[in-house]
Amino acid sequence: MAETDPKAMQYLTSVVRTPLQQMQDKFQTTSDQIIGRIDDMSSRIDDLEKNTTDLMTQAGVEELDSENKISATQKS
Repeated sequence: MAETDPKAMQYLTSVVRTPLQQMQDKFQTTSDQIIGRIDDMSSRIDDLEKNTTDLMTQAGVEELDSENKISATQKS
């Protein structure tokens, strides 16, 4: 087995390490952006659900829905 030159190994290590570190940094940045967007979307969905519930309450839909359930139960 041939001996390897320590300086050549150091050089090779530095040549490989730099692109790998750059890829890791880009991956971390992208991952953070995706997680941030998912959190933002989750908040928007929660707000949408709350607003929809509020509108249904204002329109009296919940009362009608409850009355329909009672009528359906009495018919059975």
